[in-house]
Amino acid sequence: MKFDVYCDESRPDLFCSKAPPATFLVIGSLWSHREDRDRLKAEIHRLRDRHKVGGEFKWQKVSPSRLKFYDELISLFFSEGDRLRFRCIAVDRTKVDLLKYHLDDQELGFYKFYYQLLHHWILDFNEYAIFCDYKRNRDMRRLAVLQRCVASSNLSASLSSVQAIRSDESVMIQLADVLVGAASAKLNGSLVAGSAKHQLVEFIEAKLERPVAATAKGETKFNVFVIDPQGGW
Repeated sequence: MKFDVYCDESRPDLFCSKAPPATFLVIGSLWSHREDRDRLKAEIHRLRDRHKVGGEFKWQKVSPSRLKFYDELISLFFSEGDRLRFRCIAVDRTKVDLLKYHLDDQELGFYKFYYQLLHHWILDFNEYAIFCDYKRNRDMRRLAVLQRCVASSNLSASLSSVQAIRSDESVMIQLADVLVGAASAKLNGSLVAGSAKHQLVEFIEAKLERPVAATAKGETKFNVFVIDPQGGW
């Protein structure tokens, strides 16, 4: 089968910040069947038209006036069952030794964690196209190396591409952004009680029937992998 994977991140510069505003870097991915691509995009565009949401939508734009739109967007995500899945990896900055394990290179460390996000959900005999939100890298080879590493560790699967696209050009990247933002805000404890973002996370948790928190490895709908650099799951 053929799958598309749309990726985004929250707080990618956390490791190099002199005054870190949060604990967890979160990298997320939205996984969908390739054959559903056009249908899902059309449904999201219909939601935008109905709620008169112009331009790019994302976590940072969640507001009281747009909350109904985001609620319906989340409802669409859950209505798809396992045909539309979310997985994120959360990395505690206080447990990362960049000097010892990542050549003192936060960008290298970031893409090593990106590998961990993707590797465990790449299954044999499937084909995957990976779309990453555009990010300016110091080393322009990062995505090519990421593709080679993921492909070499999943020899029975096909990785047709790993490419960067701008979020304003993809409603699927924008949906990934909303889910990543919700997970990051909950894990980092940054939600303000009663705010629109807090209400949206509560809506997600009502759909999940559990808190947004670390999940078991086998969770397939909304998987949160809080990585321990010392090993284990």
